[in-house]
Amino acid sequence: MDIPMLEITDLHVSVDNKEIIKGMSLNIGKGEVHVIFGPNGSGKSTLLNAILKLPGYSIDAGEIRIKSTNIQDMSTDEIANMGIGMSFQHPPKIKGVTLRNFLNTINRSKDLEDEILALNMERFLERELNVGFSGGELKRAEVLKLYAQSPDLLLIDEPESGVDIENIAVISKAINKILQKKAPEKLRTHSAIIITHTGHILNYIDADIGHVFIDGKIVYTGDPRSIMEDIKKYGFSGFIESVMHKRIEHERS
Repeated sequence: MDIPMLEITDLHVSVDNKEIIKGMSLNIGKGEVHVIFGPNGSGKSTLLNAILKLPGYSIDAGEIRIKSTNIQDMSTDEIANMGIGMSFQHPPKIKGVTLRNFLNTINRSKDLEDEILALNMERFLERELNVGFSGGELKRAEVLKLYAQSPDLLLIDEPESGVDIENIAVISKAINKILQKKAPEKLRTHSAIIITHTGHILNYIDADIGHVFIDGKIVYTGDPRSIMEDIKKYGFSGFIESVMHKRIEHERS
């Protein structure tokens, strides 16, 4: 039996002494892609930041295990070295470090040069990391960073936010490649959590399981595309009521 890639149990996380994640559990198996829907401010990004134990995010209760290892006493770099990579919604600008030098430092892939061309990033290699990049360029740089890392677990925060359809298609192709989507399911070893507000990313990347995240908790789990259609129809505020109504009608029939 495969060891789960990620196990989260009754997690509580606070920022500036305010509880943001209010008791949630989540299991992700090897090769699985989970997508998390939720309105702005619901705590989705906080979850990813807590998994990496970034500064300012306090795990007050609960447990996070990566490949069966409890990360409670681990640092961010130790967690990253376990094969965890994150694509930020708003990545930091790093002056004095070129994109080329950054990629060379973290590279574990065998065909990085090919992916640089595929993502149209060759002309940015000598530029300072993320400095002066447009929204689409930032997203492409973030995905290129993930490609270089070739992580076992990808944490992807709103990849479609602030970019046009063309850029979404380009970065999605690279993400699918990292996730080994062309390989048979049983041979895929890379997993992912993809955070989304709009759900547009599902037009390009197949997810196995969808979750709805509201007010710091997972309130519903199901088929990602069905969830997306219901959210489009009812909005987040009406989603739970509509889903519960469907359940009652189904049980009566």
